Amino acid sequence: MFGELRGLNEECGVFGIWGNENPAQLSYYGLHALQHRGQEGAGIVVKDGKQFRAVKGEGLVNDVFSEGKLEGLKGQAAIAHARYTTAGGGGIENVQPLLFRSSTGSLSIAHNGNLVNANHLKQHLERQGSIFNSTSDTEVLAHLIKKSTYPTFLSKVKNALTLLKGAFSILMLSEEGLIVARDQNGLRPLALGKLGDSWVVASETCAFDLIGAEFVRSVEPGELIVINDSGVKSDRFVEPAKRAMCAMEYVYLARPDSEIGGINVHMARKRMGKTLAKECAHIEADVVTGVPDSSISAAIGFAEESGIPYELGLIKNRYVGRTFIQPTQELRERGVKMKLSPVRQVVQGKRVVMVDDSIVRGTTSRRIVKMLKEAGAAEVHVVISSPPMTDPCYYGIDTSSSEELIASSHSVEEIRDAIGADTVTFLSVEGMVESIARQHEGPERGLCLACFTGKYPTEIFPDTILPHEKELIR
Repeated sequence: MFGELRGLNEECGVFGIWGNENPAQLSYYGLHALQHRGQEGAGIVVKDGKQFRAVKGEGLVNDVFSEGKLEGLKGQAAIAHARYTTAGGGGIENVQPLLFRSSTGSLSIAHNGNLVNANHLKQHLERQGSIFNSTSDTEVLAHLIKKSTYPTFLSKVKNALTLLKGAFSILMLSEEGLIVARDQNGLRPLALGKLGDSWVVASETCAFDLIGAEFVRSVEPGELIVINDSGVKSDRFVEPAKRAMCAMEYVYLARPDSEIGGINVHMARKRMGKTLAKECAHIEADVVTGVPDSSISAAIGFAEESGIPYELGLIKNRYVGRTFIQPTQELRERGVKMKLSPVRQVVQGKRVVMVDDSIVRGTTSRRIVKMLKEAGAAEVHVVISSPPMTDPCYYGIDTSSSEELIASSHSVEEIRDAIGADTVTFLSVEGMVESIARQHEGPERGLCLACFTGKYPTEIFPDTILPHEKELIR
């Protein structure tokens, strides 16, 4: 993807399968479908009876699982993970799934999201003698399970999950089976599917489409699912709280062919573009173009509603990998042009509407506007298919401070001046909510809008572990 969130990186993707003779190979394909959610590392853990085997590494899925790497991963079940660094930082020790071995059995965990109370739990566990092998917040869960004195493994898991605060869609592979859990607000997506007699779980339904699986349903907030040879059993580790699916999944993070909460992502983005066109009907222009890839759907919607023709005014070079920070401004500008190029014949002499999904820091928007004007655009009107991002995210997107967000300290006019556009228009919060989840009830329609409104659905960074929580860690 290449929306303004190039400066705001995606979360992680998880995939799991139970009851298949080729779990590693199908997990590999599942991770390919989820590659947009994380490009820093990938891993697969396969279960064969009581034996657990793992392959993981840093880099893209193709790089990690080169020829021959999957041949030794035999079994009937697997979980897999495509990583983008959130809490804990990078390094091979933080690449998931994490695998833990002990005298009482093995456990592997893959996690999408971010635990806002991980540091406090970790400090408490360390005082009790726990030693951590990684800096990942995911490892906290394994220690909580191991420390628990509840009688059965599943009761230990339930107890541990009740202590986690924040966003999590978690897959665990144990001798009990494939265990699936989602936080009580449903902040991160998680879907259940079927492939023949096999059960599959993934962050997005696009992974099911790639392997030919059928989407069954979404995992519910607060739900705990156990999948093993006896079938699928649904339970709860906590009652659901106010539903708050991350709105940025629809704006940017998810693939447009995925369905999240019964809503197709492409159609939601297209509706956002249409609503945006209604909200800025005063703009007069000759051509509409979208910043590839996540803004294309909104640009199509904007063009349809406004009647202004849609054109491919910006082309993404899909064969350019990561570019390192260059030592001079000239080389940094050239690095952007390697990834994105204007089509001079489309924009020259034209009043251009440039549709993007968001403005985070503003640096990339400024460079794209500059490229369009250098290619001859007479005017560049930047329209954004989401509201201004004014508040940090603590649930798995890497804006943990307001200083990283230009809209937290600048007005719309100041942003316009900073990026060099002729006009800048953001979609209203109400317009975004109505476009995404119009079939749901309530003012927020079951969405987390924290990065736009500063209203967080969970407690953020609790100062201490509460007394009743100390009693629960037993």
